[in-house]
Amino acid sequence: MYKFTLSTDSTCDLYHDFIAENDIKFVPLTFTVEKDGKMQDRLDAFTEYGQYVDFYNELRAGAFSRTSMLNYESHYEHFLRLAQEGAEDVLHFTISSGLSPTKTVARKAAEDVKKQFPKFSLYVVDPLTATVGQGALVRIALRLRNEGKTACEAHDYCNSLRLHIQHFIVADDLNYLKRGGRISAAAAAIGGVLGIKPIISFDKEGKLLPIAKVRGVKKAVSFIKEKLAKEGPDEREKYVFIVHTDNSPIAEELAQYVREKFGIEPYVQIMGPVIGSHVGPNAFALGYISKSERNEF
Repeated sequence: MYKFTLSTDSTCDLYHDFIAENDIKFVPLTFTVEKDGKMQDRLDAFTEYGQYVDFYNELRAGAFSRTSMLNYESHYEHFLRLAQEGAEDVLHFTISSGLSPTKTVARKAAEDVKKQFPKFSLYVVDPLTATVGQGALVRIALRLRNEGKTACEAHDYCNSLRLHIQHFIVADDLNYLKRGGRISAAAAAIGGVLGIKPIISFDKEGKLLPIAKVRGVKKAVSFIKEKLAKEGPDEREKYVFIVHTDNSPIAEELAQYVREKFGIEPYVQIMGPVIGSHVGPNAFALGYISKSERNEF
């Protein structure tokens, strides 16, 4: 019998089978695809790898995807269902508060559920990251749950790791970052002509931050390898995670480097549509937990 219920929104980018097999409660975020002049609302709840590939092929073919915050009603229904099933202490992971106010919405919904179910308590982890960085913390919380730790213990430990999660994110097409307001139209145009690849990370507030610009994919990969070699994964948590938006060759190149350099088998996954909408197809990223806090080395 576990001491807490583990819950996350879909921006953790953990696969459906993993979520189901490990009894992780799951809240899908929403996104809207504009295609051939028509708008279609969808849930970030893919169950097969091919669905991810199909989504990025839609973008390549000219579709446009935008994201929206999961609303209060969806949070409320999720937590109410957990309370009705007998859940009391729930450890829930949201997308970074630097990208979305989902954390605040989750807390409000949980407070209202608690009015009907006084024993229901929500511990929210704001990971100050998203996609597989968030997923790494969920994996760690899963281990702690299975070891018999309490929600409070898992919450505090995951919070202690947040600023030690390093990220290196590379977008292939700067127009997706332009649409999301991350870079200017002029910068996107110049970068496209020159083949500039911005290296993006998360700052200590969980907001996206450009940390370097390189020319071409090869130099972007070299930049990531050099940073990883400078200070590799912390001995406490040897987690390395690689994510891509239908760019398996680059993801595998980075994975092989990690295997050879550190003897670690990294987690490699394709990115879901919520974050993938903002970086577009062919993007890739590597993250890991280091001794230093983020952006300090």
